[in-house]
Amino acid sequence: MAKKPTKSAAPVALKFTKVNAMLGGGGILALTLGYWLLAQGSITAAPLLLVLGYVVLLPMAIIR
Repeated sequence: MAKKPTKSAAPVALKFTKVNAMLGGGGILALTLGYWLLAQGSITAAPLLLVLGYVVLLPMAIIR
């Protein structure tokens, strides 16, 4: 007896919105400013901006 094929859930398409663009732009801006401050010798603000860009803003731009 043959089994009937089951319906699988269709993959959900990612939507790129203004929020994604703003988060991505903010992430790139934070990274640029963080690396610039790192080159200037900042040991407090630069790592904070780099972590903010890599760990918070860019992943949010992809997920959201």
